[in-house]
Amino acid sequence: MVRRDEIRAGEVAVEAPEANDAGIVFIGRIHTPWQDRMECPRQGRHDGPVCRIEIFKPWAAGLHGIERYAQLEVLYWLDKSRRDLVMQSPKSDGETRGVFSLRSPVRPNPIGTSLAKFERVEGNSVYVRGLDCLDGTPLVDLKPDRCLFTPLAPPQPGDFQKG
Repeated sequence: MVRRDEIRAGEVAVEAPEANDAGIVFIGRIHTPWQDRMECPRQGRHDGPVCRIEIFKPWAAGLHGIERYAQLEVLYWLDKSRRDLVMQSPKSDGETRGVFSLRSPVRPNPIGTSLAKFERVEGNSVYVRGLDCLDGTPLVDLKPDRCLFTPLAPPQPGDFQKG
């Protein structure tokens, strides 16, 4: 993890172009025990602390049925992350790798993902374990874990069929 905007030996930063090709609406906010990147875990653990995902109105109705899933895929915007490093040295060992070969939060579009263990729903909040983001992180999306999800619609031409 890059500490306080340092650039390690071999790392490369670029100047990003002006953003003008997409708009993201944050649908909620994530509440965790961590206020600072230095205390935040690198990867979430299912035995970690319970965290609360607050869903904003008008999106709260979208939680209906979510309790059917033991794991949720949480997508969030790492609003405190740098966006300029294309080559990184995550272990400080002098070896650099491209950003797309890493799960580093420092990336051109800092979208974080976690597979979180579902705990419960209360009103417009979902409680989960397994997150690795700071308190107040903006929520981009919430989905059933794709490995556990069974499509509700009948198969369509072009769908993968086991056989």
